[in-house]
Amino acid sequence: MSGSDALAVPSLGYGAANVGNLFRALSDDESWAVLDAAWDSGIRYFDTAPHYGLGLSERRLGAFLQTKPRDEYVLSTKVGRLLRPNPDHDGGLDTANDFHVPDDLQRVWDFSASGIRASLDESRERLGIDRIDLLYLHDPERHDLDLALAEALPALEQLRADSEVTAVGIGSMVSEALAASVRAADLDLVMVAGRYTLLEQPAAADVLPACRETGTGIVAASVFNSGLLASDEPRRDGRYEYGQLPDELWERLLRIARVCAEHDVPLPAAAIQFPLQSDVVRSVVVGGSRPAQLRQNSEYAALEIPGALWAELAAEGLIPA
Repeated sequence: MSGSDALAVPSLGYGAANVGNLFRALSDDESWAVLDAAWDSGIRYFDTAPHYGLGLSERRLGAFLQTKPRDEYVLSTKVGRLLRPNPDHDGGLDTANDFHVPDDLQRVWDFSASGIRASLDESRERLGIDRIDLLYLHDPERHDLDLALAEALPALEQLRADSEVTAVGIGSMVSEALAASVRAADLDLVMVAGRYTLLEQPAAADVLPACRETGTGIVAASVFNSGLLASDEPRRDGRYEYGQLPDELWERLLRIARVCAEHDVPLPAAAIQFPLQSDVVRSVVVGGSRPAQLRQNSEYAALEIPGALWAELAAEGLIPA
């Protein structure tokens, strides 16, 4: 099989950055409760990365999934950053990267074939799970996109050819990097973070067409746009990416919320289900640091949404027609 047919990914997944202590520290028991809620809600796709909590997310997720039948879930992690001892560690935390964990390790970029393979092997060890279904190259444009296209992506293709993983792709918040990677390599899936959401769809101009041409599937992540779409009543002071929400997007958000309210559809439900209206989107990955959030998101994913909502949003130019 080639393209996205290589791996069947459930339509709803859990992105495990929060159990790596993203934004706030969770105890092992609290993290387990979050993962338990995801599983009990029917979620069977779990995504993690070495970057998340300097390996803490992988360790916690792996410990949980080791208690589940291996054939009942899909597991993805990421490569590109190796974790190595931090010679400057002085007892501080990794809060510069928003993770509340000791910064006794540091991230070291490595897009070489040996580095990519080492990252996979080390992730397997942290997870305690040998079979990783899907491997993404993580944020290649933050290091060197040209090097990623020349070395890292061929290394991923070789790992797939060697049956080390079933499927390969990249994960990024930058549409240009995603589209270039899709056209440069035989990728199965790409994780589009925040670039194809109910609020904004820049990936519709380049990433989606590239995926249609190549048979590559999309996993949509960060669909709440840093939390802006996570409640029915958006807040003007909500965080957007790494700064304040621009006035233009705020006005757009209010219009979207109004249309959802007129159709009696919760804004977060529309946010989760919007990407799946596209023929190339295979899955939506949501985060969450509390069990109730996972249960609620699963309910939103299953909520029946009238076609008239999508039609009105399209008519007002808020989503692609």
